[in-house]
Amino acid sequence: MGMKRQLQCFFLLGTVLITFFIICWDARRDGTFYLQTALQTDVTHLKMRQEHRRHIIRELCSAKSSLKFTEKLITFDKIPNKALDHLIVDDRHGVIYCFVPKVACTNWKRIMIVLSQNLKAPDGAPYLDPLDIPLKVVHNSTVHKTFNKLWRRFGRYSRPLLHHKLKNYTKFLFVRDPFVRLISAFRDKFVKPDEYFYNMYGSTMLQRYANISKTPDSVQEAFAAGIRLSFTHFIKYLLDPQTEKEKPFNEHWQQIYRLCHPCQIEYDFVGKLETLDEDTEHLLNILGLDNYIHFPPGYENRTAVDWERDWFANISVADRRKLYHLYETDFRLFEYDKPEALLHE
Repeated sequence: MGMKRQLQCFFLLGTVLITFFIICWDARRDGTFYLQTALQTDVTHLKMRQEHRRHIIRELCSAKSSLKFTEKLITFDKIPNKALDHLIVDDRHGVIYCFVPKVACTNWKRIMIVLSQNLKAPDGAPYLDPLDIPLKVVHNSTVHKTFNKLWRRFGRYSRPLLHHKLKNYTKFLFVRDPFVRLISAFRDKFVKPDEYFYNMYGSTMLQRYANISKTPDSVQEAFAAGIRLSFTHFIKYLLDPQTEKEKPFNEHWQQIYRLCHPCQIEYDFVGKLETLDEDTEHLLNILGLDNYIHFPPGYENRTAVDWERDWFANISVADRRKLYHLYETDFRLFEYDKPEALLHE
């Protein structure tokens, strides 16, 4: 009798263990299935996002669209060579990056340096970690191979070469809400003491729009005297027709479409600062570099969209509308919402 009961107990225990194992196995299998399904769904979503962004640009660049701007219908060969200076080329990986200042371009430039391996670290070896590259080196224009440099090297033979690269390389850019980008540019170049931007732009803005006939010789002297450029002065400078008669906009507030020519160059990838982490991971995956390159972390003090109302508080509604008109092409090409609240207060 005792033996029979022991056998029953062993049988029951065995049944419980087998059932538990089956349940755990199914749970693990289902979990893996759901994880794979979630990843596939995410990749599909990212692909659809890219196709949508590229479709919007193609539609608006077509001759029949309602969007009208001067550069829209010119051919790539009609773009002046100097205007191709934002297209950085990496021949090793077949990549072309159009950098837009104030749109994570510092870190993307770092990555392009690592990819090209053209720049050597102090120890003589190519840079492998983007964060090892000093900031002053990143923005040194002599470091990067651009379309404009190809023209200077090959002259009239450069255009067929450029066309070949545009056809066969992966082309990408990153964009940002145009008004937020302007705020970011102002904060970076005029709220903080920047000697170059004070001498090149700030002192002129103070003379014209702040009625200061004799501006201090340096930004440090100006700040010490309590003389600072306001965002209102900056906007007046952008809206003044005289500004671009004297010289083109600086790249930090130049319209994106004038830097990257999306109607003449069909980009394979359009990233946005607002979805930077997702877009960066997706792009590195497309390029097959996700296991090789780690994109540096972003800044915590990034200019936010919800700051717009405060920054534009002292800008008249009339000037806000003029500014929107000035940057409308960027708003529409890259599908940023028209800031109705700012334009109709």
